[in-house]
Amino acid sequence: MKIAISSGKGGTGKTFIATNISAILAERGEKVTYLDCDVEEPNGHLFLKPEFGKTEPVTIQAPVSVDRDKCTSCGACVRACHYNAMAMIRGKVILVESLCHACGACTLVCPTGAIKESEKEIGTLRHGKAGAIDFHDGLLHTAVGGMSPRIIRELKGLAGEGTTILDSPPGTACSTVETVKDADLVILVTDPTPFAINDLKLSVNMCREIGQEPAVVVNRTGIDDTDLKRYLEAARLEVVGEIPDDRRIAETYSVGDLVVEKLPEFRKNFEGIIEKALEAGSKKREVRKELIEPLFRPGGEPLKASGSEGSIERPHEIVIISGKGGTGKTSLSACFAQLAEDAVISDCDVDAADLHLVLTPRIEKEGDFVGGVSVEIDHEKCTGCGACARACRFEAIFRNPDGTYRVDETACEGCGACEIACPEKAIRSWDSINGKWFVSNTRFGPMSHAVLGYAQENTGRLVSVVRDLACRLAEEGNPPYKKVVIDGSPGTGCPVISSVTGAGYAVVVTEPTVSGLHDLKRVLDVTRHFGVPTGVVVNKADLNPDMAQRIEEAAREAGAEPLGTLPYDSAFTKAQVEGKTLLEHSDGAVARAVKELWAKITEAVKPALES
Repeated sequence: MKIAISSGKGGTGKTFIATNISAILAERGEKVTYLDCDVEEPNGHLFLKPEFGKTEPVTIQAPVSVDRDKCTSCGACVRACHYNAMAMIRGKVILVESLCHACGACTLVCPTGAIKESEKEIGTLRHGKAGAIDFHDGLLHTAVGGMSPRIIRELKGLAGEGTTILDSPPGTACSTVETVKDADLVILVTDPTPFAINDLKLSVNMCREIGQEPAVVVNRTGIDDTDLKRYLEAARLEVVGEIPDDRRIAETYSVGDLVVEKLPEFRKNFEGIIEKALEAGSKKREVRKELIEPLFRPGGEPLKASGSEGSIERPHEIVIISGKGGTGKTSLSACFAQLAEDAVISDCDVDAADLHLVLTPRIEKEGDFVGGVSVEIDHEKCTGCGACARACRFEAIFRNPDGTYRVDETACEGCGACEIACPEKAIRSWDSINGKWFVSNTRFGPMSHAVLGYAQENTGRLVSVVRDLACRLAEEGNPPYKKVVIDGSPGTGCPVISSVTGAGYAVVVTEPTVSGLHDLKRVLDVTRHFGVPTGVVVNKADLNPDMAQRIEEAAREAGAEPLGTLPYDSAFTKAQVEGKTLLEHSDGAVARAVKELWAKITEAVKPALES
C-alpha cells in the first residue's frame, strides 16, 4: 500500500506525521519503505537517521549552450520556449539555464542544430536503511528550476512491498501532483489556523481534480477549531487522526527526535492514524468531485511571463522567503508591509497564497494567467507513429489500445514539444489558463497577487507576472514607489528562483529545529547563487536556544546577516484569527522585536535606495 502524506502548506507537520507512523509500522515487523519526495527540502532523514549506503546522480538530456557559429538568430527557439529560458538579446540567442525545463522544444525547431544538448545532473538519489525501514530520498540541485517531478518519478520507482510512505512536497503544484496522483491513500495534514485551513481547501480540491479522495490528520488540536470543523463537515472529509498542540512535541521535533519514542503518551495518537489509514487505503474511495470549489472565473486581460526579468527597471524589492513553510514568513511579510508605509506589496507565494487573509485586498483589476499550452491529440489524424511520445520528456503521452496516443493532463507541463514533433499535424494546442492575477488596494498600499489553478504547473512564470505587476504599480505611484515588499515562496525550486532573481534584499525566516537549519542552508545557497544580499530571522527562537545560535552561525558562514530572533508567541496565531497583522493585534514584546527587525532591514537596504 502506498500512503502519501501531504499538506496545503509547509510547517503543519507533514514530515512529523510521516516519520512517526513509519517508525511504528517498522516496530511491528511490517515491511516499510520511506520515500522522501519533498526533493527541494527533504527532511525525513533528520528524524529517521538512516545510514546511507549509496548515492547516485539523476541526469536528464538538456540544452547546455548555443553554438554561435551555427546560430542564425532566427528566433525560432525563443518563440518555441514557453519557459522564457531562450531569449534574444542584442541579436544573440541566450540560454537561461535556471529557467530551462529541458523539454527539448528548442532543439526540435532549430533549423541549424545550433542548440547543444548533453546529460545534465539535476539532483541526487540517496539509498539507505533506518533500522528496518528502507529509506530513499532525492535532493534537487540549487538553482535548477522545474525538475522536481523528474526526481520524484525516479524515487517512486523504488516503492517496496508492504507499506510505502511518500513524504510529499507541500502545496498543489506539479511536484505534489506527481507524488500523490497514484497513491492508495492521500493524507493531508492541517491545523486549525486560518492559513492552514485556507491551504487545506486548495489541497483537497487539487486531490479531487486528479481523482484522489483525501483523508485528513489535524495537528495542533486545542487551538480554536470551529472554522476547521465547519469546513471538514461541509467538504465531507474523513479525519483519521489528531495530534494535540503541546510545546513538548515542538521541542522534541526541534532536536530531531521521534515523538513516539521520546513522548510515549502520544503513541496512541499515531497508532490510531495508522489503523484508520490502512483501513481507508484498502477500500475504493468515492471521489467527491461535485464538492470541488472553483478558484476563479476566467476573464480579464490575459498575461504571460514577459521573460524580461533581467532588463525591467525595478524598484528595490525586499523578498521574504523561507526554506520551509510554517516558519511565520507570511505573518512577518504582513508586518513589514505595514511598517514599510511607502511600498507596493506583492504576494508571490502563488501556490498557497495567504497574505490576502490578513490584508483583505480590494480587487481593482484582474485577468487570466496564460502559463503555457494545453494539447489534444486528434485520434482520426493520429497514425500511431509515436513521434509525440518520443518527444515528450515528461512521460505525459501514452499509447491507447487502438494504437493512437493520448495526453495525461496531470503530467503534461504545456511545453508544446509534442505538437512540433507530430508529422501528421494531429496535435492541437491552445493557450492554457493556469491561474488568475489581481491588482488590489489594501489598508497598507497597492498590492499584486495571484492564484494558481488546481494541479497546475508554471508556478515560476506566474510569480514573474506578479512581480512585474508590482513594478508597474510602483512606477504608476505619485510619486513612484521606491520599494516592493514581496511575500515569496518557500523551498528552493522554480517559484523561489522566480521570487529572488534580481531582488534587492532577501529575508529568510527560519525556526530553531534540525529541519529549519537544514532548509536554511539550502535556501541560502539559492540567494548566494543569484547574488542577492540576505538577512536571517529566527522565529520561535526560545524553543531551542542552542539551535537558534547554530542557525545564526550558519548564516554568518554563508555570508548572510543575522537580523535577530523572535520568541514563541501565540499572538501570531491570534492575529491570524482576527485577520490582523501582529502589530495591529498587539504592542507587546514580540511586536517591538518585529519593529526592530524592520529597522535593521531598512538600514541594510538604505544604501541601495539612496544610490
